[in-house]
Amino acid sequence: MEDREPPSLREIDHRVFLRRLGSLLDVYAAAMSPPVEQLAGRYAIMERHADHPGFRAFVAESRRSFLRGGRIHGFAYGFHGAPGQWWHDVVRHALAERGDAEEWLSDAFEVAELHVDPAHQHRGVGRGLLSALCGGRPERTVVLSTLDLRPDTPARRLYRSVGLVDLLTGFDFPGGGPPYAVMGGRLPLGPPDPSDGQ
Repeated sequence: MEDREPPSLREIDHRVFLRRLGSLLDVYAAAMSPPVEQLAGRYAIMERHADHPGFRAFVAESRRSFLRGGRIHGFAYGFHGAPGQWWHDVVRHALAERGDAEEWLSDAFEVAELHVDPAHQHRGVGRGLLSALCGGRPERTVVLSTLDLRPDTPARRLYRSVGLVDLLTGFDFPGGGPPYAVMGGRLPLGPPDPSDGQ
């Protein structure tokens, strides 16, 4: 019965985030299917992210056990991007070659992770998490990266539906792995801007 009820969104601080990091990693693994040997590294990265400035996180939990730290169906978190952060510096270098790094990264909220358990996808959970995470942020822009396996994935459609556009496509982060699309939009989130030409 629990899985049929729509989940509740709850903002969590960095202490709760760290306390529930194992459960968040389980959702990440279910959604992304990474090689098992990569999970320890992902755990360490997420743990470091909790100390970044402007850190904010939300979980989508089962309603019945909401007050007891219910089963997590999805989560999203991000922070204020700044020089010295790995993703920020790599993307800034790539965008600088195009001449628009300052436009997108000088005052950006970086969505580091947004994942929904496959059993709860296509129910609006991801959209709810993204809207809650970006709601009321003081930054001018929001940026993120997502797998660039094809241009019409559910994730890419979601991001475009709230106004994000492709900044980089087929982008290879250092260290190998699949290609990514780096996307950006203006805050607050809204419908696509026809003047962006996307």
